[in-house]
Amino acid sequence: MRRKLGISIYPDDSDIAKDQCYLKKASEFGFSRVFMSMLKVNDQEIVLQKYQSLIKLAKQLNYEVIIDVSPLVFKSLGITYDNLNFFANLGVDGLRLDEGFDGKKEALLSFNSQKLIIELNMSNDVAYVDNILSYQANKPFIYGCHNFYPQKGTGLSFDFFMKCSKRFKNYNLHTAAFITSQAGKAGPWSVNDGLPTLEEDRNLPIEVQAKKMFATNLIDDVIIGNAYASADELWRLSLIDPYQVEFSIALLPNINRVEQEIVLSNQHVRRGDITKQVIRSTEVRKKYRALANSCHDNDNEFHRGDVVIGNDMFGKYKNELQIVLIPHRDKRKNLVGHIVTDELRLLDFIKPWSKFKFVSINN
Repeated sequence: MRRKLGISIYPDDSDIAKDQCYLKKASEFGFSRVFMSMLKVNDQEIVLQKYQSLIKLAKQLNYEVIIDVSPLVFKSLGITYDNLNFFANLGVDGLRLDEGFDGKKEALLSFNSQKLIIELNMSNDVAYVDNILSYQANKPFIYGCHNFYPQKGTGLSFDFFMKCSKRFKNYNLHTAAFITSQAGKAGPWSVNDGLPTLEEDRNLPIEVQAKKMFATNLIDDVIIGNAYASADELWRLSLIDPYQVEFSIALLPNINRVEQEIVLSNQHVRRGDITKQVIRSTEVRKKYRALANSCHDNDNEFHRGDVVIGNDMFGKYKNELQIVLIPHRDKRKNLVGHIVTDELRLLDFIKPWSKFKFVSINN
């Protein structure tokens, strides 16, 4: 499935001009999905004025718009689950159900005549989605989306997140999860310590959060949970590759031209016959086997996240690139750079035959 970046807006409490500006700015950076909260409204006229205006703009900017709703909203607005024309007339693409039903109800909803996506809560490791699909739901219209967690210390643990996500991805359903801006202050509630899905990501740079989400290969859409992310954050997210890990690397100042080209100008692939000590990218040694690579920075112990390249002492392994996983010494390898600390967690996602690249932070 194609992967997307998304933003969130909260029209219940927001300034419409700020929302409009945010939609336009994020669109310029390639964002194509909007999560819109509708958990507090109780007046159809207000909804039609503010929400419809924002949704119309979002659709003009080619966003997919999914709106977060609860049973209370249906009751307040006098809407039934048997007729979703109200939401279709707003122009949304789908509804995220803040609360679930009995499985049979969700399955029936997925056959709504308005062809709206029905998005389910992914953040529970129970047979919820299994039950819904057992009622022969309209599978192409069933999405999954994790919760976000405004209170510090309440986000999902990574292992639990993976278990929940696998339940949905095992059915090849479209999935989404939230990351948090370090600049955004707005959310659906008064408490807002950030709005990530994963607790361990709460204080990470935003692009690292997104890289990790995509690297799991379980999440299709990564959405900024809080508003408003800064222009710099939007820009940094726009630069990432959602389909393979691109490590940010700090290159040593005395790296030679051959090593710099090996690191930055090649598609790297981890060998299939993996080892615990290093991640090996071996195709580059064949490409650069005729080029000399004298020894430098090869006397000290290498540490996890160091990037090394075989020097002239290494025989047939000269110019092979490796990422260190377990500390070791080897004078036949030159240290050429370090993966930034915040991205060391991404090493866990480089499996046999995984593709990866490097982006220099030195420029």
